[in-house]
Amino acid sequence: MDTQSNEPLTPAGRLFVQPATELIINCALGVDRPVAVETARSVISGSLLVKHPRFTSLLVTDKHGREHWKRVEIELDRHIILVPDPVRDEDVEDEVAVNDYLANLTVSCPLTTDKPLWEIHILNAHKCVVMRFHHALGDGVSLLSLLLTMCRRVSDGEKIQIVEPKSSSARNSGGVINKVWMVLKMLWLTLVYMLEFCMRCLFVRDKETVVRGGPGVELWPRKMATAKFKLDDMKTVKGAVVNATINDVLFGVISSGLSRYLENHSTKPLRDGVQITGAAMVNLRKSSGLQETTELMNKKSGSRWGNKFGMMLLPIYYHGRGSDPLQYLKRAKIMIDNKKLSLEAFLSYKIGYFVMKCLGPKFASLLNYRIICNTSFTISNLVGPKEEFMIGGTRVTYIKATSSSLAHAITMHMVSYAGKADMQILVAKDIIPHPETLAKYFEDALLEMKEAALAAKVPTKSPQNSG
Repeated sequence: MDTQSNEPLTPAGRLFVQPATELIINCALGVDRPVAVETARSVISGSLLVKHPRFTSLLVTDKHGREHWKRVEIELDRHIILVPDPVRDEDVEDEVAVNDYLANLTVSCPLTTDKPLWEIHILNAHKCVVMRFHHALGDGVSLLSLLLTMCRRVSDGEKIQIVEPKSSSARNSGGVINKVWMVLKMLWLTLVYMLEFCMRCLFVRDKETVVRGGPGVELWPRKMATAKFKLDDMKTVKGAVVNATINDVLFGVISSGLSRYLENHSTKPLRDGVQITGAAMVNLRKSSGLQETTELMNKKSGSRWGNKFGMMLLPIYYHGRGSDPLQYLKRAKIMIDNKKLSLEAFLSYKIGYFVMKCLGPKFASLLNYRIICNTSFTISNLVGPKEEFMIGGTRVTYIKATSSSLAHAITMHMVSYAGKADMQILVAKDIIPHPETLAKYFEDALLEMKEAALAAKVPTKSPQNSG
């Protein structure tokens, strides 16, 4: 563990403290009973949270304008906030109240720099704890891995296992000719995608639709809704297309749901094939899943603590309702397979690092802001624990995450947990006034795909030979 009193911010960390690209991660944990402040203080005081240098340091700027982490004594009472119970409206569900609270946090509640950049908000009226972390502290994998060090399995009380090694997906290469072809295809796709990436930084932008944001939209009031999926349903759909993944299914669901929304809410007719581009964050760590915090903090590890992700531009295309819902999945799989074969995510990370080091955080922030303004939505997917866990003896019933508002009118973050996947849909309410409608379109899209996948598995009965 690094114990330097003044550690400089990483290039990615400097990006996330710039006004145009400052991000705060808001993670909501549902609990099965109210949480006492004393219990929260006891759990946190005995955790790695108060031992990790990033979480016990102030963000300070020296006379040369360089940001540093400065170690300080932690004052837990300033980080644990008990939210007063509101006057309860019996018609308002806990989920709606929590989503409204999170939506307000995403626009108007920055973290103050006179203390380390994290907070715990306790909403006992709604059986929820909201953990707020500045993105400069680390990415979703780092932060969730740290959180889970405080957790124990509900089933046996043992420490939850969070390392999830990549599954083996090695395929038959098909010989030298096929290898050469794949390398050539990778180089070509990388060239095409990086050219498009650069053009998005400069002047190419999505066409105007009823879901597109733009400069200044990050300051607009927000609303939030939750789309709820069952992982078993997603796996059923995944099995309907050879070598498909959960990410392919998710993107097929988003493609179908956004097409349905555009079809029903556009103010003017749309032609098939109108492009709506998403910006997706891609984890570049050695392990695709969560990792042990000790590994992340090891300087010799290839998956060190902090922010290590690239960006992909993922286009979807408006299609009117067709006869086969699985077509959305098939189109998504082809596109994502090409994206994964290319080096777009890796090069976007490396180029961003180079720009930060050579041209400074303000220029890098401007380029990132322009990419957001020229696309239509943000999407991320984090694989969480497969089994239920508890913190300080309190069972966690759900995990939901979102970030500060962006210039996008739609920001979507999905986290899976114990057989379920909740996707938080954060919208600019003056552009998308009813995000619950969009959430319903996504949920319906998955169910339609599931029905189509099950129908495709039903064997056709052949007429029996009567002779």
